[in-house]
Amino acid sequence: MLPMTQEDDGLDGLVRKRIRALRVAQGWSLEELATRAHLSQSSLSRIENGQRRLALDQLVTLARALDTTLDQLVETADADVVTSPMVDGAHGLMRWPVKADPGMSVVRQRITEPPPENPARMRAHPGREWLVVLSGTAVLLLGHRRFRVETNQAAEFPTMMPHAIGADGGPCEILGIFDRDARRGHQRETGDRDTQET
Repeated sequence: MLPMTQEDDGLDGLVRKRIRALRVAQGWSLEELATRAHLSQSSLSRIENGQRRLALDQLVTLARALDTTLDQLVETADADVVTSPMVDGAHGLMRWPVKADPGMSVVRQRITEPPPENPARMRAHPGREWLVVLSGTAVLLLGHRRFRVETNQAAEFPTMMPHAIGADGGPCEILGIFDRDARRGHQRETGDRDTQET
């Protein structure tokens, strides 16, 4: 057994543990991952065990083989783990920034109105959105289709498709995750509504 070094407690050791954990989670042997990463089995074993220096080109290759990114492979947990929401009382929203992908945000919203009957009130903008219904039933209008999304069900869709969300049979509460483009589109819509209402 190798003696524990200070380096093993740092980023180097974390990356090595992460490579092994991701390999094991996929159910792959050393040989399987080594083949996917175009490395010898002994090289991969020495990388995982700290007996071989980590090289950037190997990390990029290993990240691809493990279906992750270099950023995720070397990410540290130095940033705050627990975050508080920003509250937008005027629109009844709570927002949490998502650190995994710059520009993503999580929004919790209570919806009381049904979706609009006029298709002209549906919005389209760049991006992608994912939502889960926390309570009640939501109706998602997506192009010409209408989906009922029940409690604990989720929906994911490109926001370039005209869409609208409303409540069905009483209030519902949703948690939405927006990528950067979808968030910007929703912020512009909110700003437009504010302008129209004043």
